[in-house]
Amino acid sequence: MLSGRRLDLLDPSPLDIEIEDIAHGLARVARWNGQTVGEHAFSVAQHSLVVEEICIHLQPDLDPRWRLAALLHDASEYVIGDMISPFKAALGYDYKAFEHRLEQAIHIRFGLPARTPAEVRKLIKTADRACAFFEAVQLAGFGHDESVSLFGRPPARFEIEIEPLAPGPAQRRYVERFHLLSEAAGFASAATSRQGG
Repeated sequence: MLSGRRLDLLDPSPLDIEIEDIAHGLARVARWNGQTVGEHAFSVAQHSLVVEEICIHLQPDLDPRWRLAALLHDASEYVIGDMISPFKAALGYDYKAFEHRLEQAIHIRFGLPARTPAEVRKLIKTADRACAFFEAVQLAGFGHDESVSLFGRPPARFEIEIEPLAPGPAQRRYVERFHLLSEAAGFASAATSRQGG
């Protein structure tokens, strides 16, 4: 990693995970394999920011630690990239187990429980699908009805206009949001304890 960390992909240690590496990678991983309109790809980092925003819309009193979990919901993609769900399914259990181990290490690193509670996972998945709806319609050339059939209807009274950011601004916004949520959740010391190390 650019931080100098060496991450064992088969047995990832929370000690080797840094938010700067995650943000750098996610800001450069394109959603929809880059098949979107605009000067810049729509990054996983920016997608994660929108998903967290939708979670707040759906549940305004959501605890900051679960908002942080929403921001980190695709954090493993800083290492493995963004693969579409059918391809993940085709790769089978070994891929899912690998992804799960990495997600657990990320959660532990930043003070979250290794396993997100089922009701929080469901909320994040709902927000993730809503974000995919807006991405499909606004960026990936899908029609409204087709997007509804694939991702369901977006949340009532929630609208967003997506403008893909360049990697640098997406990375900075992700890191800023991470630190804000970490502090609000009482995890700030865990988030900053090994910076620069």
